[in-house]
Amino acid sequence: MKSLLQRSLSESMPYPVYYELMEKLVEVGKTTGPNQSESMVHYTKMNLQRMKRLGKKANIQPALIEAFAALPGQYIWLVITESWCGDAAQIVPVFDAIVKELPNTEMSLVLRDELPELMDEFLTNGARAIPKLIILEKDTLEVVTTWGARPTPAQELVNAYKADPNPPPYSEFSVTLQKWYNKDKTVTTQAELLDLAASLAAIA
Repeated sequence: MKSLLQRSLSESMPYPVYYELMEKLVEVGKTTGPNQSESMVHYTKMNLQRMKRLGKKANIQPALIEAFAALPGQYIWLVITESWCGDAAQIVPVFDAIVKELPNTEMSLVLRDELPELMDEFLTNGARAIPKLIILEKDTLEVVTTWGARPTPAQELVNAYKADPNPPPYSEFSVTLQKWYNKDKTVTTQAELLDLAASLAAIA
């Protein structure tokens, strides 16, 4: 596992580079990953707009910053993502806003489809769901904990969609999911991350 994490980090990028990559992809009408369909390119374009909006308006709770800053040690937040992922567009900017305030933490991002062996170590209910947050001890690369791929209410929406014997087209469902994120305004994501920080503090 350590060698896989080392290789993943060597191929990772900081958030500003990931954001710039998305800008360049939108300019040329492309997306990350092997699927370069019109719909996936469209999702990347929409996600860049969402990330831009969240980057300006993300209101991170001070208690959340304080909780992670108080943890002993140095950490790396390794995030598995893709530009076309609507969940990632609503969540990864929150990660970035938090980590920017943490002197003991840095964040690196990797693309799921470029490192499938890493993704397969961190499945969600057997699925390659993203974004996936992997918190590592910086010195040892020990996996401290993971979170993702999405807040519990959003995951319940996804589970219900997958269980529906006659589901609507995914394009329709994705609108429903994005409406949930927009209404929630990152509150649930932050609450779950605060719980995660509390659980880490309890075992530190």
